[in-house]
Amino acid sequence: MKYRLDDIDRRIVAELAEDSRLSVRQLAEHVHISRSAAHSRLAALMAYGIIRRFTIDVDRAALGQGVSAIIVVKIGDRPWPEVRDELALIPCVERVQAVSGDIDALVTVHAESNTELSQVILAQVHEVPGVVASRSLLILDEAEGQGMRS
Repeated sequence: MKYRLDDIDRRIVAELAEDSRLSVRQLAEHVHISRSAAHSRLAALMAYGIIRRFTIDVDRAALGQGVSAIIVVKIGDRPWPEVRDELALIPCVERVQAVSGDIDALVTVHAESNTELSQVILAQVHEVPGVVASRSLLILDEAEGQGMRS
């Protein structure tokens, strides 16, 4: 059974996307509903898997990971789930995504330096069985989009 989001649910998701630390009371105030209604809706959004987890936004540079890249990966005959899971185990890897088109996957990596990034790509990503080729794109700047925000 699929959960049908209404405008209030969308506002709840947008508020939590902006600040996942909001209490249920604060959330209710922000979307102009009662605390019990906010609690019920939040529980439903979580039960249906619309909200999967609450997380933080990390300043990678302050954490000592000032170099970021997206590695475009071509995969050979090995099954995708096996390659995905092994790539995700690499410590500097944030995300592994299957994509359509003439490439197979995007791997987002954060490293301390270009030297560390090079080691991750050459000594770890390329060593994963099934990875047959890669192309690296350094992230020079980024801005956060509106996403789920109102």
